[in-house]
Amino acid sequence: MDIAKLSHCYAVLALREPDAEAVLRFCKRNELYYQYCGMEPTLEQVRSDMTLLPEGVEPARKHYVGFYDGERLVAVLDFIEAYPDPQSAYIGFFMMNADLQGRGTGSAIIGEVAGSFKSMGVRRLRLAIARDNPQATHFWFKNGFEVVREADMGGWTVLVADRWL
Repeated sequence: MDIAKLSHCYAVLALREPDAEAVLRFCKRNELYYQYCGMEPTLEQVRSDMTLLPEGVEPARKHYVGFYDGERLVAVLDFIEAYPDPQSAYIGFFMMNADLQGRGTGSAIIGEVAGSFKSMGVRRLRLAIARDNPQATHFWFKNGFEVVREADMGGWTVLVADRWL
């Protein structure tokens, strides 16, 4: 997949292990997200997230990317191609720069990403939302995602949501 095609407004670059400290600093500025997750971001967690895959999924289908405006990291997106089925993509993580939240930038990025996936033949985006996080729930509903079920993720409940393209 050519990740550069995910946005016409931002440079989209793969984030790798050497970028983990910068991603950690980025994540630490989004305190509300981690309050709802009941944890603090750590370097080990960021490094793990960069490579974490469901069983049986090839590493080449995993993408952990940053959206950049010049040197400024605007957003981080983690997704898996062709998961949970060949016509879908799974968004494992999306976080906006704390300074840019509430301005429509995140929705614009998700809109571009959805359009790019659709042009590649993807028919559905899927993700999981922490059920008790009203900010995230509002964001994903506003961006066309609908809950299909609830799931237990080791002690916290998530809303599994889909957006058909």
